[in-house]
Amino acid sequence: MFIHLALFAGFSLAAELTDSLELFSGFVGILVSSVFSQELFLLHFHSADHVGLEGHYHWLLQLIVFVSLVAALAATVFPNSFNAAIVLSISVIFQGCWFINMGFMLWIPAFVPEGCVMNMASKSGNEMHGAVTCETKEADFRARGLANLQFSWILSAIMIFAGVVCLKLARKFTIVNRLEYERIQSKVVDSTVVNEGFKPGK
Repeated sequence: MFIHLALFAGFSLAAELTDSLELFSGFVGILVSSVFSQELFLLHFHSADHVGLEGHYHWLLQLIVFVSLVAALAATVFPNSFNAAIVLSISVIFQGCWFINMGFMLWIPAFVPEGCVMNMASKSGNEMHGAVTCETKEADFRARGLANLQFSWILSAIMIFAGVVCLKLARKFTIVNRLEYERIQSKVVDSTVVNEGFKPGK
């Protein structure tokens, strides 16, 4: 994934410095899509425990990466689509927030859900370092429910933030258009007054 990311960043920077980003926008979009597809592939086989709590967190992360991949493809096919761009931006922010949340919930013992334990060392061939296991089915169900709530809370917070930013930008754009319209109207009125002043008297 890091190789794909380095290729995308390097090529995008080179295209930007040579003022040819518009010419290679399609290829840049393909590189972005390859980054997310590689990330999705690695995440699918990365989890230490695909059936436990860690697997559930990684499954939710795969949903976010899949949305990023689809949005990147849509932005490549429709480069002027605002919807594709905003979905891609939100999903990338969501990825970062979810990575941070996973780091706290799965790798810091103080944040591990109640009834679950963090295996600090490998005890058998099936248990890997850092994997979180729950002692009972009830604890596992409660921990998964907490993960789902965190998923919804983080998404809601990002959506609220994106909505506020869009409203502020739309308000600023509306004010600029209104001032431009008033400026044009004043020019029209001034030109009309001047023309009326130069008309010969009857």
